Parts: sequence; C-alpha cells; structure tokens
Amino acid sequence: MPVLDIQAIEKILPHRYPFLLIDRVLELEDMRVVAIKNVTMNEPYFTGHFPGFPVMPGVLIIEAMAQAAAVLVLSRVADRENKLVFFASITEAKFRRPVVPGDQLRIEVNFLKLKPSVAKVQGRATVDGVVVAEAEIMATLGDKPKA
Repeated sequence: MPVLDIQAIEKILPHRYPFLLIDRVLELEDMRVVAIKNVTMNEPYFTGHFPGFPVMPGVLIIEAMAQAAAVLVLSRVADRENKLVFFASITEAKFRRPVVPGDQLRIEVNFLKLKPSVAKVQGRATVDGVVVAEAEIMATLGDKPKA
C-alpha cells in the first residue's frame, strides 16, 4: 500500500495534471521520500519530444524529483496549506539514459541540509534499479499568495 496515493499528494502539492509528475509516494520518512512516476505514452510532451522516439525530457525528471522533495519538505510543516516550495538551484544534474513510455521512475530524495526556510536535497531517479538521473536541488519555503 502506498503511503500517499494521488489524492493525498494533491492535498499537499499545488500541482495538477499535466504538471503533477509523481503518482504515488511509497515511503515517507523524516529525512527521505520515495515516489513513483508511471511514464505513459499519453503524456502531452511526447507528441514533440521526440516524434518517432518518445523520450521524457530531463527537466521533467528533475521536476519530478523537486515535487517529491516538496512533499518531504511540506510533510514537516504544520500550516502547509499556506506554503509553497520553490526551486532555488539545481547542481550536479546528470542524465544516464533515456526514460521512455512504459518506464516507471522510482524517485528517491534525501535531505542533505535542512533549515527552517531552505532545504538542500539529493535526488536520484531509477528505472528497474538502473540510475537514469540524479541531481542536487536547493529549495526555499515561502508563503502562498493570499487570494
């Protein structure tokens, strides 16, 4: 059983289809999260990236890592419905092999540093146990704009 299904993820993250890039959280610990993204041919970006050879854009793999990191950060915040997690930096990004329809990304994110409004994480994405991408991501926690 997942720790968080898609409905629970949508209660934490503001992202929605087609930009919600994690489908399930399998593990959620104090310093670590493991999420999955099922990559299907129905993804809108596959029509142009690339015709005849659909490949998930690397920036979207990094975004999936960032969304998993946001779940990890926001799970620690009492008033998370009033907060947003923003990218601050991406370093050490490496892409090892293409991710294609039918793959299931397993995204593991671990805290490297944690302060009240800033987090640095190490993200790693694998398919069938093989590393396909990794990066260090720094994120900031900010207030949601009032409507």
